[in-house]
Amino acid sequence: MVADDKRTSMATRTMGAPAGAGLSLQRCSLVEVEGPTPGNTIELGSGRTVIGKSPDCDVPIADVTVSRQHFAILNDGQRYLIKDLGSTNGTLLDGAEVKEAYLRPGATIKAGEVVFRFQTEYDPVQIKPSDRDSFGGLLGRSLRMREIFALLEKVAPTDATLLLTGSTGTGKGEAVRALHDNSKRRKGPLVVVDCGAVARTLIESELFGHVKGAFTGATGLRKGALEISKGGTLFIDELDDLPLDLQPKLLRALEERIFVRLGSNQPIKFDARVVAASKKDLWKAAGEGTFREDLYFRLSVVAMHLPALRERAEDIPLLFDRFASKAGLKFADLPATAQDRWMHHPWPGNVRELRNAVERSLAIDGDGLVAPSGPQDGQVGRVTGLVPEYALPFKQAKEKLIDAFEREYIRRLMARATGGVAGAARQAGIDRKHLYKLMEKHGLGRSDLKKKGS
Repeated sequence: MVADDKRTSMATRTMGAPAGAGLSLQRCSLVEVEGPTPGNTIELGSGRTVIGKSPDCDVPIADVTVSRQHFAILNDGQRYLIKDLGSTNGTLLDGAEVKEAYLRPGATIKAGEVVFRFQTEYDPVQIKPSDRDSFGGLLGRSLRMREIFALLEKVAPTDATLLLTGSTGTGKGEAVRALHDNSKRRKGPLVVVDCGAVARTLIESELFGHVKGAFTGATGLRKGALEISKGGTLFIDELDDLPLDLQPKLLRALEERIFVRLGSNQPIKFDARVVAASKKDLWKAAGEGTFREDLYFRLSVVAMHLPALRERAEDIPLLFDRFASKAGLKFADLPATAQDRWMHHPWPGNVRELRNAVERSLAIDGDGLVAPSGPQDGQVGRVTGLVPEYALPFKQAKEKLIDAFEREYIRRLMARATGGVAGAARQAGIDRKHLYKLMEKHGLGRSDLKKKGS
């Protein structure tokens, strides 16, 4: 028998980290930890893989404690199911005998005296770039974007789960809409849950729903996003804001394809394609213990990183022309000095910032760009773009300016305040519920709060 510490180190060596900066596909396999050929890796493809002593098995194991056909692993394109095939010594999953169960990355499988570990790795995708310069609302002629379009074209018709990463404003929402519109579920609903915009105490109800009396204030039955998205696509945005204690419940729903409303014990079938998005590195968060590793692997069957605009500056003219099309303005018509400023601007807000800059340039005298340096107190008008749009009617211009002020004030407040939302509300002199409403209104989540001790 192999010692526990040796077994652990072997498993650690064989676990692969995802390709975080580009496109990657998940690959699952079994590694023989104890048995006739320790270290042997068995790739698991689609369909059914039978493991046993018989030479007719897909994976023959020469060990007397293993039955001729001991267990099988079935891949339905979304999950891996292990099923005992009537073996003499049984099949143990993480020490418990099972007849059938879904596998999670890192799980240990024991057949007789032979031990396997189920593991997940990632392969970078080598894909021919698409010939198109758009996919749904996404635009780009750069190589990176055309590679993304090519992969989206391939995975959109499937039910594969996707994890999208990228900075705020890179187009994750547009990618999800394009995936849904080009999928076989396009006639179903596209349901969005923004974990960063929902109060922590309400996120479970937002996802799973609740029954009357489930908690104080639950005056009636409420369907959650998992139920409403039946037959369509469920988009879980700002996934990094999902509370750690709720992650196992979401994982079970994704694996077993059933869930229960809060306060109920009645199972409900879950039938939706899942796409998740995060602006943070969830692989790093999993290593730090702030995000569940098994949920990460479950969601990242296909992982796609959307590049920052500064990494694909050649797409700026195309994006400019799209956003300015109603006014008939083209990037090529701008003076050379203005074109240079647009091409070399750092775009910390990415495509969303560019769109706003185009709108400002059409409404005011100037090119619509704000200073590239970070905002400083006392420089709001010059740096943050809080400039009235004088071409608009008075009321509309005033409302837009107030909205811009609210967002900038709340963003700065959250960047400097300590003590969570309650502390920020005290510092601003407003009610905490009002602060929550402002955060939701302007798309700011708990992740925007200053970290403790920073």
